[in-house]
Amino acid sequence: MTDQDATRGIKGALNQGAASAIGKLGVPGGFLNNPKVKIPLPPALDEVAKGMRMMGRGKDADELVESMNHAAEQAVPEAKELMIAAVKTMSVGDAKKILTGGDNSVTDFFRAKTQAPLAVKFLPIVTRATARVGLAQKYDQFAGEGVKFGLIKGDNASIEHYVTEKTLDGLYVMIGEEERAIRQHPAQAASAIVAKVFGSLR
Repeated sequence: MTDQDATRGIKGALNQGAASAIGKLGVPGGFLNNPKVKIPLPPALDEVAKGMRMMGRGKDADELVESMNHAAEQAVPEAKELMIAAVKTMSVGDAKKILTGGDNSVTDFFRAKTQAPLAVKFLPIVTRATARVGLAQKYDQFAGEGVKFGLIKGDNASIEHYVTEKTLDGLYVMIGEEERAIRQHPAQAASAIVAKVFGSLR
């Protein structure tokens, strides 16, 4: 197999994996209904949530979690452009590293190339989404309960940054799943060249 074949196959696999991951996450319920990527309350608020549930105010915690996950679902489609750009600029060296790397080499490639710019791109989208549902206020109110009960300090990171970080984590988790599926079942890949390249590894 030529380097050109291998590079084309890798690029095809990357585009397929990224498109599939974005397609699964960037829809209503994409995060919320998927236990692998569902965004939980920030760890500092776990104890607060337990206390509020005991007081019959569990609905507040559930609404907060729903709002965070819906914000993530709205942000993810914006990743497509940056993912495609990363694949286009991939070198033969990158392709060889992915081909001979472990099960997470595609995910590692995307993380290295897109994590920083995606964080910048996602943050304003998450901020707008959270503003629409008053998420920051809900979070502040929730965190305020924790401060009141001495469970958390008042200097927690903003909810927007937390959701942005978790959105990125979820995206890379799903890309990793797509990568493993292509490696394990290359014959089912979307294109012949992808099947050929990954089939040669078996």
